Amino acid sequence: MPLSPMTYPDGHVGWRAHDHATVRAVLADDRFSIRPDLMHNPFGPGSPGDAPPSPPGAFTDHDPPDHTRYRSRLTGQFTVRRMRLLTERLEVITAEHLDALADQGSPADLVEHFAVPVPGLMICELLGVPYERRTEFQQDAMVLTGASGAEADEAEAMFAAFGRLQEFMLEMVAAKRAEPTDDVLSDLVHSEAGGAPLTDDEMAAMGMALLGGGLDTTTNMLSLGALELLREPARVEAMLADPGAAVEELLRYISLTPATARTALEDVEVDGVVVRAGDTVFVELGSANRDPARYADPDVLDLARGAIGHLAFGHGIHQCIGQHLARIELKIAFPGLFTRFPKLRLAVPESELPHRASVVIGGLERMPVAWD
Repeated sequence: MPLSPMTYPDGHVGWRAHDHATVRAVLADDRFSIRPDLMHNPFGPGSPGDAPPSPPGAFTDHDPPDHTRYRSRLTGQFTVRRMRLLTERLEVITAEHLDALADQGSPADLVEHFAVPVPGLMICELLGVPYERRTEFQQDAMVLTGASGAEADEAEAMFAAFGRLQEFMLEMVAAKRAEPTDDVLSDLVHSEAGGAPLTDDEMAAMGMALLGGGLDTTTNMLSLGALELLREPARVEAMLADPGAAVEELLRYISLTPATARTALEDVEVDGVVVRAGDTVFVELGSANRDPARYADPDVLDLARGAIGHLAFGHGIHQCIGQHLARIELKIAFPGLFTRFPKLRLAVPESELPHRASVVIGGLERMPVAWD
């Protein structure tokens, strides 16, 4: 059955999509909405109307035509030229942080000294924000993704984090208007593209969305990917032989964001099943990426597979806009790490590694590693 009935925490009987073809179909259909305020929350208590509408500019939580207006301003920012310049900077940044990791001495925390700062610097380069302020906005981004580990007063903490990030990005918008530089935020501020001009609040929200996505996801892919590679020495050899194929398979296998959700705006038939208007569909990206109808031996990590067509970055109009940069980061960082430290190993039993307290996105809080 392409869709299975699912009872949500608020009692709503909706649906779950779990095979590759059905997940793609739901994500590609603009009759399904991504808006949180229309959704029965599959991750915890929450019914339509409980969540406030997403603020203008937060393009990842908007439907067309607003989403189209925002995303069209960003699509042209990820140019071949900019990716080439960022690749050159990433090679330098990776080498510098591998030196810093070595200077820490064995053992050291791979998350703190490598997985966090490398993506942090790259998103700073992309947006043109001061790296010295990375720590404060990274902490707030983690709160907004439910990854802070704190349960008490969670809503209040998320509201406060959102306010701080918004204030920070508004400062950056004002700074780029006064002194533009070669970065995405400056291009947004000074864009002469057609359509209604973007407000400062919209540009700040767009920057926040890029900031949170660029920091959190790549950081966790670096740590979890390194953990998978460390489990078998042959995996490191396979990754070094073909980093591109290895990265795609790691993305498929780990499925960092295991699920998302969509709400039907009208009655929609999906492979003979009618999803009524207002019904929410729990879209299982991780399950789709391990669909045996799509991938042979899907529970096996085969780094030579290539994993063409995986859904780790989503699908449809909301597919991750920064996926090309993320791939570049991973294809440089993994070979760099294991070339510099060929004897890298965990410094503690794997059972002692602290995982992040988040149902939205996986990751490790710390990853002590050692080397000879």
